[in-house]
Amino acid sequence: MELTFSAELFPWAANGSWVFAAVPMDDADAIEDATSLTGGFGSVKVEVQIGDTVWLTSLFPSKEMQTYVLPIKKAVRSAEGVEQGDTAEITIRLVHV
Repeated sequence: MELTFSAELFPWAANGSWVFAAVPMDDADAIEDATSLTGGFGSVKVEVQIGDTVWLTSLFPSKEMQTYVLPIKKAVRSAEGVEQGDTAEITIRLVHV
């Protein structure tokens, strides 16, 4: 399964050095329907692409936001010239379905 969406990058409230993007609700529902394998804390392994940068990470469920959140590491933000407050086009592919 592959999903592409635009999302604003935001700092995690508990630790401002972590930057995340929220998965749109409809896409989060599709992910829940498509996967039965989750890791610790309900995480879902994904391959992510922003611009030319591709990496492996996990989506994490956020009860507060009622969707999955995606960590965007500093190396990716630097390589693609995006920071918190910017909107990025993000493609995710489930690693385990």
